[in-house]
Amino acid sequence: MARIVVALGGNALVRPGQPPTWEEAVRQVRATVGPLAELVADGHELIVTHGNGPQVGALLRQNELAEREVPPRPMHVLVAETQGQVGFLISEELMAALATRRLPRTVATVISRVEVARRDPAFRKPTKPVGRYYTDSEARLLRKRESWELAYDGARGGWRRLVPSPKPVAWLEEGAVKRILASRGEEAPILIVGGGGGVPVVSRGRGIYEGVDAVVDKDRTAALIASRLGADRLAIVTDVPAVAVGFRKPWERWLGEVRLDELRSHLARGEFADGSMAPKVEAAIAFVSSGGKGAVICHIPNLSRALEGGAGTRLVPD
Repeated sequence: MARIVVALGGNALVRPGQPPTWEEAVRQVRATVGPLAELVADGHELIVTHGNGPQVGALLRQNELAEREVPPRPMHVLVAETQGQVGFLISEELMAALATRRLPRTVATVISRVEVARRDPAFRKPTKPVGRYYTDSEARLLRKRESWELAYDGARGGWRRLVPSPKPVAWLEEGAVKRILASRGEEAPILIVGGGGGVPVVSRGRGIYEGVDAVVDKDRTAALIASRLGADRLAIVTDVPAVAVGFRKPWERWLGEVRLDELRSHLARGEFADGSMAPKVEAAIAFVSSGGKGAVICHIPNLSRALEGGAGTRLVPD
């Protein structure tokens, strides 16, 4: 039996081009949890983490529409809200999938905080786009009224808010989760942790923390969690079948089994886009470099095959 951390992308709940309704989210998650249930059926110890990009974007829009009647909530509070929202949905559907396989298990969500450094350079240069696209006039108003950083996206013809994306330093619920996992056995719950990269907090000293408006990359947090829990494997689920070099170019090549030095070399040459595949590759490298037995990057239908060595990109130690 292996301990496997599976990191689901936020788009596992809302697919591009589909209506962002709750009913659509249920359909998407229902299709996603089957491969997770199969890992449990095969005897593996499963820990799930997930993204929250579309969900935070929806809450930001709700903030805007309701601000005359309901005071807007800070970004870190929205991350906590989406941990509960997405965790609830995954737990409901995963428990149902396990029940149909006659594997009744509890699936529990742990609202997770991630400490970041107060002086992380990301706070001086926000780079993570969040929320909807704004017109030129809206962008000017928001810069003046909210002091937001915004960037223009020529492909979409609009401006998006940029927030800091600091690196995770520590996972504050680590000890509690380790105690839960130590119970093991058939009654031990399957845990959903670190959703949306975790709620970003900074230390005020003496064990006291406060939230900050930022978004921690969920793949970086997944690598940290997998390492701290001593996981055997890290599986990063995305919307493409594997990692490619020369992506969408005539010389495109999909990577199967790859070793650390080779993947580091591709990353250093700029083969992977920032904000897309690069963070996933960096997370896989970080996990295997810290002692993990291997990491896979794949899409959800091929999860089991990827972990068995037959699909996806499989990163192995040198």
